[in-house]
Amino acid sequence: MRHSAQRPPSVVDRVLDLLGAFSAERPRLTLSELSRRVDLPLSTTHRLAGELTRRGALVRDEAGAYRVGLWLWEVASLAPHGAELRESAMPFLEDLYEATHQNVQLAVLDGPEVVYVERISGRGAVNVLTRVGGRLPAHATGVGQVLLAHAPADVQAEVVEGPLKVFTPKTISSEGELRRVLADVRRNGYAISDGQIELIALSVAAPVYGSDDEVAAAISVVVPAEGTDPRTLVPAVRAAARGISRVLGAPRALKTSGEPH
Repeated sequence: MRHSAQRPPSVVDRVLDLLGAFSAERPRLTLSELSRRVDLPLSTTHRLAGELTRRGALVRDEAGAYRVGLWLWEVASLAPHGAELRESAMPFLEDLYEATHQNVQLAVLDGPEVVYVERISGRGAVNVLTRVGGRLPAHATGVGQVLLAHAPADVQAEVVEGPLKVFTPKTISSEGELRRVLADVRRNGYAISDGQIELIALSVAAPVYGSDDEVAAAISVVVPAEGTDPRTLVPAVRAAARGISRVLGAPRALKTSGEPH
């Protein structure tokens, strides 16, 4: 709960806290669980949850527990990195999936974290922790390293100089190491993240540029770490990223493709 210490939480704060109580691990909550998680009286929680249910932001199941409603998805799709980006990217993500039959992902940067806005996965694909709408620390993911490498200086500093969460022995854990990796990404045009979230998986990621020629998103393919030469995946990932950039109107992608600009 992100409340200012200088003022008590407003009604809006309480509503957002209530919506934020849901997670991938806890998508279904009873009224009592909601009350405990947001630290509100049961009566207040009941009133707010009732209002949200009437607006479609929450729904109640037959047992009386609450889940997030479709109305929130409709609102979320209006975000700058919502439907337009996903629709532009999908044909290229599908092509990349057909070429690999592994996890293909599209992500954007939100502060020190990446948010996954699309993912395609097959039955035989390596297990990953990501999901659409999910978040992971940027420093430990291929898409995150791509996005950080091209992020504003203050965003980079927040991550590079802050604590770096460690998931495996391979996770980047020092400021110097992260700075070197980001410099490599800028120079090479792609990132390879090997075993930094889970030891069994590695990812190859590349930047997607928007119409202003700034990095707007990143795509990646996540494959088994064992027996995979990630360099063989770089051309396909970069080609897919260029294709999405071209559809988004990125001048550099139009020049590369030979199309008028």
